[in-house]
Amino acid sequence: MKTNVTTLSAGAVLLLLVLAIFAGCTGTAPEGNETPGATTTATPAAGANVIRVATTTSLENTGLLAELERVYEGETGVDLQFIAQGTGQSLDTARRGDVDMVLVHAPALEEQFVNDGYGINPRCIAYNYFIIVGPKSDPAGIANMSPVEAFKKIYIAGTNNTPGVVFVSRGDNSGTHNQEKALWKEAGYDYEKDILDSGAWYVEAGKGMGDTLILTNEKNAYTLSDEGTYLSFKDRLALVPVIEQGTELMNRYSAIAVNPEKYPDVNAKGAADFINWLISDEGKQLIGDFGKAEFGKPLFVPLYAPECAQPPFNCTCAEPVTA
Repeated sequence: MKTNVTTLSAGAVLLLLVLAIFAGCTGTAPEGNETPGATTTATPAAGANVIRVATTTSLENTGLLAELERVYEGETGVDLQFIAQGTGQSLDTARRGDVDMVLVHAPALEEQFVNDGYGINPRCIAYNYFIIVGPKSDPAGIANMSPVEAFKKIYIAGTNNTPGVVFVSRGDNSGTHNQEKALWKEAGYDYEKDILDSGAWYVEAGKGMGDTLILTNEKNAYTLSDEGTYLSFKDRLALVPVIEQGTELMNRYSAIAVNPEKYPDVNAKGAADFINWLISDEGKQLIGDFGKAEFGKPLFVPLYAPECAQPPFNCTCAEPVTA
């Protein structure tokens, strides 16, 4: 009996060794020898049911992203994964192939992104306006000025240490920050030489729009904000809109897919489907209705043809896209 047990134990050991060898032969192939069709990326976007979107903090702060996610996921079962950053950061994320598409609002940066071959199928979806908000006392005296005149007045007052004059910048290469820099340029100033490090009056937040508004409120300062985020945060702020008009303040939002020729693993079909939904009548109505009940006005105005192809928009908003 002892001999039989010993023989059985030896057989069991041999069987375990054979199974271990077999398992080793069928494990993950070494890098460079992947099985054809096998998934080699660890990111969630490897699946056709996931769409990764790099987008702006203003769309997140207003709550629009959550509403888009709720409706689109409910209709399609697709998992929308938003990464809220400044527009510059979002485009950089897309340049690395880490997302499938972007939702952004800086036309010059968007054009460069497409021209460099990283983005395809740009479609403008909506717009609102930037506004200059500040203290009710308006220490720089900019009320009723044009946006460019207001920036000149803020600079002169700030650099002359006028009491109470502080400007808080996003300072993060976002769409809002790029619009701010464009306004300084139109006002006749070199941003790098004249604005940065020009004194305590100019503060760089390095934060998203909501956090920048909170910081501006704490400092009783001025800032440039998109109207939607301001309205979403209005109840927490003592700041008021000081400048609300001017073509220089138009704020256009666009959806752009990442080029699969650059990054074959992106979910090109998912990005195309979501863009087509955003420019559909259903998507546009959702965007146009968002905020009406709470604020008495939409936070974003959807773009329709042929208006979108004309100044000041100069974009494509209706033609369906393909992967």
